[in-house]
Amino acid sequence: MSMKYSKMFQTGRIGRLEIKNRTVMPAMGVNLANPTGEASPEIIRYYEERAKGGVGLIITEVTRVDDVTGVGTTNQLAVTKLSQIAWLERLIDTVHKYDTKMFVQLHHPGRQTSSALCNGEQIVAPSEVMCQVTQEMPRALSNEECKEMIGKFVQGAAFAQAAGADGVEIHAAHGYLVNEFLSPHTNKRTDEYGGSYENRMRFLLEIIAGIRAVCGPNFPISVRLSADEFMPDGLTGEDTVQIAKDLEKAGVDAINISTGIYESMATIVEPGSYQEGWKKQYATAVKKAVSIPVIAVNNIKKPETAEQLLEEEVCDFVGLGRSLLADPEFVNKAASDKENEIRSCIGCLFCFGHLGAGGHIKCAVNPRCGRELEYADYKKDGNGQTVAVIGGGPAGMQAARVLAKRDYNVVLFDEGSKLGGTLNVADKPLLKDKITTLVDHMSAQMNRENIEVRLNTKATVEMVKELNPSAVFLAAGATPIVPPIDGIKGSNVVTAESVLKGEARVTGKVAVIGSGLTGCETAELLASKGHKITLVEMAPKIGGSINPTIFMDLMSRFNKFEPVMLPGHQLVKVSEHGVAVKEVTSGEVKEVEADTIVLALGVSPRRTLVEEFKQAFDTVRVIGDASRGGRIVEAVADGFGKAFVL
Repeated sequence: MSMKYSKMFQTGRIGRLEIKNRTVMPAMGVNLANPTGEASPEIIRYYEERAKGGVGLIITEVTRVDDVTGVGTTNQLAVTKLSQIAWLERLIDTVHKYDTKMFVQLHHPGRQTSSALCNGEQIVAPSEVMCQVTQEMPRALSNEECKEMIGKFVQGAAFAQAAGADGVEIHAAHGYLVNEFLSPHTNKRTDEYGGSYENRMRFLLEIIAGIRAVCGPNFPISVRLSADEFMPDGLTGEDTVQIAKDLEKAGVDAINISTGIYESMATIVEPGSYQEGWKKQYATAVKKAVSIPVIAVNNIKKPETAEQLLEEEVCDFVGLGRSLLADPEFVNKAASDKENEIRSCIGCLFCFGHLGAGGHIKCAVNPRCGRELEYADYKKDGNGQTVAVIGGGPAGMQAARVLAKRDYNVVLFDEGSKLGGTLNVADKPLLKDKITTLVDHMSAQMNRENIEVRLNTKATVEMVKELNPSAVFLAAGATPIVPPIDGIKGSNVVTAESVLKGEARVTGKVAVIGSGLTGCETAELLASKGHKITLVEMAPKIGGSINPTIFMDLMSRFNKFEPVMLPGHQLVKVSEHGVAVKEVTSGEVKEVEADTIVLALGVSPRRTLVEEFKQAFDTVRVIGDASRGGRIVEAVADGFGKAFVL
């Protein structure tokens, strides 16, 4: 056991329950259960890998207590029917094999869901206050319905206990129903469940009292709170300290501290620009005010940060959320002092963006996340056969690693002086250091798997034929799109890639053409260097393809430079004085003055190279940008999947 992380690996207690270490996997929606709410083989395997990876306590995903208005995702765990107990028990028993404890999180989304998910039923809340993200007006629960809903939480706890859960957590954070009762931002009621602080606490306190009455005095109860909602009329850190004190008086066994609601989403699930531990002051204040254990999430990416938070007495247990999506073995690797082998979360938010679009949980850097049952074990059938991988970007490195694990002899070619491919461009904008960490991690994997890497080498058909490979994986990337318009070959025209790599000379006013993530990040970087920016986008909306939370975070910084935004405008001509753009709807052409024009219009696969290799070899797999331009998640998944089934 690691002496370096001694605090992390001390045993801890929540109530009378002993937990083997101080690490907690907090509740995260995964959408892997059966549509009727039972635990599925997929979700069991998903949680088993995190338990096997060493985490002390797992709190299940948001688990539904109400089937009528309480649906958060299509394939969500539920504790609403007796028939769900048996499969929930199987899940809990599986986790227990690894001496990991499991709480069931009791959840109702309140106004932060949709009638489409709730079979057409109007969504409900304490009051008729619309969430500006979901954009559906809820109806206010009647007094009688409030009492019925309390009963559903209590019943859910009883079902969880019957299934063998070690405890339950009431989700009173992130803007969901219980949080909505607590907050003056969402609770405008005038009856016993609204108005004064005492009345706003009543809904939660009656749930706790009901669970105690049914499940007994020793069944652990945790409550998750958003310490600060970051809304003008919402809960603050001071409010949450008082709430925590009163919850301790009510007999709660632990407080789990997070922040934010949907309208301040970046404070719940932070983009990569946020620093580790940025919100530790909230958990610190609560811990000083109560004597029961405090669990806290703090955007932890490294075990050093987790250990430091425990040493500083910020909390009693550290919440490792997306870190355990990226690497289920995070805890075991820290325990054996192999922290340099941990695959870190990069904060791209694909996981929850995909979930919000109706899919199951996935991770950009861990292609097995949510598919653990499908990608259970590597077939060791390579028998030393040689496979050539052309291109050392994320797709190529991922494929090389999987092929090596399958006992193939892998030779990896890359034209550059270092591995990483387009990741070595993606880490150049502001606040993208987590991409650099990913490159370092994937490069180190090549060494650990004893993969032969040939850098500064442009692979040719003749060169690869000398290896007599059984297969060739083409991950040779793509080239920036340059549209065939007047003036495009002028000396004042450069690509975003060349700007980020430091190869292009940028002067004066800049017109950036294209507002995808690369365009917006390049524009922000240039603005930070003093250039006046005009951002041109043919689509009706700037940044329409970017994750909304990341876009809002980026624009909160970029807007300070007062850029000119031109959505709905198409580039039609380049001159030495700037560009001509045409308004898509009206056809009106206008001139934009610029000294430098930066093209950020996406990439096109290197099709000629692909065809050359397809004609020369029987078994060719085209992966990553060489197949189609995409993000890190597509490249990594493509490389992994095609190498897994070769």
